[in-house]
Amino acid sequence: MNIENTKAQMRKGVLEFCILSVIKENDAYTSEILETLKNAKLLVVEGTVYPLLTRLKNDGLLNYRWEESTSGPPRKYYGLTELGQEFLNELNSTWTELSDAVNIITQTSQK
Repeated sequence: MNIENTKAQMRKGVLEFCILSVIKENDAYTSEILETLKNAKLLVVEGTVYPLLTRLKNDGLLNYRWEESTSGPPRKYYGLTELGQEFLNELNSTWTELSDAVNIITQTSQK
């Protein structure tokens, strides 16, 4: 079994949750989202994030606006919709329950 594949699947499973969490307070453009994920040691490539942002927008969880940039072409800033905020709240609850369950299981099995 390849541990790198398992680790990649675990990261993919929480990526949507992390992206929504990054933009919950302030709108952000893709480079800012990638930088935040990178700083948190959740290494992701643009080719993974762009399609995910498009899917989240198409699902009604995100909206976007174009903003002129002083250092290049206009930037697309993503923000949460009301539905996106509700979805994120649900993911937060689910994450807490899942994290608690995993901690109980892994701590119990290590004794």
